[in-house]
Amino acid sequence: MKIRFTLQQRLLLWIVVLLVILVGAIVFVIQRKEASIIFEETKSKGVLIARNTADRNLQSILAFDVDQIQRQSEAQTDESLLYIVFYDRYATPLVHTSLIADQPALYQNSLLQGLIDPNEIAAETRDILIEGGAQEVLEVEVPLFAEGSADKWGSVRVGLSLAEMRETVRKTRRALLWIGFGGLLFGLAGSTLLARQIVRPLRKLVEGTVRISRGEFTLRIEPQSRDEVGELAASFNDMTEKLQAARREAEEAQRRLVQSEKLAQIGRLAASIAHEIRNPLTSVKLNIQKVLEDSSLPELEQEHLFLSQEGIAQIEKFIKEMLNFTRATELQPAPFAVEQIVEESLKMMRDIFREKEIQVEKRLDKSLPEVVVDGDRLRQVLLNLFRNAVEAVETGGRIVVSADLAEDRAGRRLRLHVSDNGPGIPEKDWENVFEPFFTTKSWGIGLGLANARKLIELHRGTIRVVHKRSPGTAFEIQIPIASET
Repeated sequence: MKIRFTLQQRLLLWIVVLLVILVGAIVFVIQRKEASIIFEETKSKGVLIARNTADRNLQSILAFDVDQIQRQSEAQTDESLLYIVFYDRYATPLVHTSLIADQPALYQNSLLQGLIDPNEIAAETRDILIEGGAQEVLEVEVPLFAEGSADKWGSVRVGLSLAEMRETVRKTRRALLWIGFGGLLFGLAGSTLLARQIVRPLRKLVEGTVRISRGEFTLRIEPQSRDEVGELAASFNDMTEKLQAARREAEEAQRRLVQSEKLAQIGRLAASIAHEIRNPLTSVKLNIQKVLEDSSLPELEQEHLFLSQEGIAQIEKFIKEMLNFTRATELQPAPFAVEQIVEESLKMMRDIFREKEIQVEKRLDKSLPEVVVDGDRLRQVLLNLFRNAVEAVETGGRIVVSADLAEDRAGRRLRLHVSDNGPGIPEKDWENVFEPFFTTKSWGIGLGLANARKLIELHRGTIRVVHKRSPGTAFEIQIPIASET
């Protein structure tokens, strides 16, 4: 079965591999450099010891005072100095320390033979057996020249133990390894946090895409940083907003399509009703009028005929409303002051307000600009809302009409509010009240608000029922004022 690694696991794996390689390379380079420096320091120390030894024994060598040279050789106190060998001008061993007396191979051959420069030195490393144990030794040999003489009089060779140097190198290596291990742990901890910071938002984005696929277009992901991941979250939020807007547009288009189909059906129904009912209804109406012209008709029968006339009038009104609702409406837009439209609508309702003792409160923004609308159609919408409010409130009720501007990325819009303190509309019916033939009253055919929405949508606006803190119903109308209507 193929093993599947998560993004976080792969990221951590690659970071660990890179850290191990990087730390290992750093430790290796530094250790090699440190070992080279320590070796050069040890070599310089050997050269210094050899030259000092040669200078102290120069007169003894010139005088061939072997005993004095032997005593000087044995008197050395440096712990790293294992042995000293003196050679004459012919590169023949002259004196050596007793420690290597039984190992002639160590001192038999000089490293400096033949004609050499006074500043020339020789150095090499070897493994030797001393006191039953193997040791790594650095041998340094320097020539010995008498002042004023161009000929070599001899040479001095010293053997320095490299055990101290190797121990120093080992300590350095251990320190570097601990530092490298600490750096690796620190880098691993940092990479873990980094991986989480990268992967966590990505997981949220993945979860978000799943939820969006289920239709949750209101989902938003808060950006946690300002880097590329944060930009990705911001782009995701922008995408959800556009999807939500597209969904609303699609739903609105679907609703309008359904509405158009309903209007087409209603139009066909209204035309059929008008054709089938109007002619016989007109005949009945004329006959009733002729009968009523008879003065000898009993009063009771006259009352019944008057009631029949009222019923016929209601039928004619119903037919007229249906025909008006289904008839294609063309707007006549012109510049209007909002206050003028509201005042004219209220003036037409003044007698009804006075009869029911209704208080009307106006809250009109004084800075409202003129709007390009069909004034008659907008007054028709307001009158419909005012009538509904009058029917909803009790005697002495209150109606509030307000107007102001709303502005967002879509542009500026005129916003009208009409609210009352009546019993209100159940929230489940807020959208249904705009459907044709839907009514909560015991009278009427339910075309008033449907026609109001039709007229507002012709202005490219919206009308809806909105929440209000106090009891009652509030309608909100929004109409764009920056574009042609």
